[in-house]
Amino acid sequence: MNPLDKELENRKGEIEKELRLLFKANLKITDWDIPELDETEASIKLLQIFKEALDKIESEIKNNS
Repeated sequence: MNPLDKELENRKGEIEKELRLLFKANLKITDWDIPELDETEASIKLLQIFKEALDKIESEIKNNS
């Protein structure tokens, strides 16, 4: 395993934890703004926003290579 793969593998759990915290924070904010929130629907829509953002970042990286 090369140094980059080793480093990222060591931090994989930390990265996932940070993403979960970001997700939960955004869900909480949405819940504050919409008291009668359907959490399942909101979760699915938030995940879609995250995926779209990651797709944009991936595209930007590939276009700059």
